[in-house]
Amino acid sequence: MGKMNLLVMSQMAACLAFFAGSAQAQVRWLSWDRAIELMAQQPKKMLVDVYTDWCGWCKRMDATTFSDSLLGNYINEHFYPVKLNAESRDELVWKGKIYEFVRSGRNGYHALAAELTRGRLSFPTIVFLNEKMEVIQPLPGYKEPRLFEQIVTYFGENAYLHIPWEVYQRNYISLKERQAGH
Repeated sequence: MGKMNLLVMSQMAACLAFFAGSAQAQVRWLSWDRAIELMAQQPKKMLVDVYTDWCGWCKRMDATTFSDSLLGNYINEHFYPVKLNAESRDELVWKGKIYEFVRSGRNGYHALAAELTRGRLSFPTIVFLNEKMEVIQPLPGYKEPRLFEQIVTYFGENAYLHIPWEVYQRNYISLKERQAGH
């Protein structure tokens, strides 16, 4: 087994042990402004759920993925979780710049949602930011709980810095299957 695979497997084992022994908790969503305040006191990654009130897949992700208690506990520990309504009329500040609602046709969008999703406004989109508030990755679309467990640990454990996603995911699934067999 190569050095990278051993590193991947040890990180995975730690993640799976966390999920196996976690107390049950719901995601404790923060406002954008509150997360910014907390980042100033104690930097950690942010997980931003960019959604709209009319989005069916957003509601489904809330009802399934984000209501998963083990995921909630992991997210609360490793991230500042933020709900960002992509059609909000609130003025928000990021990196010293003010972002506002932009009228477009009959409706519009929030400029911060467009900035975080790199101009690809589809819902839901989960955006991961690092401790310096730089966008790591926006991930559009509904994610079921087991897949999101892999995604959130990939970013939460900093595996994204040195392990390709495909390698991480393959090893995660393999390790989980082995643990289920014992």
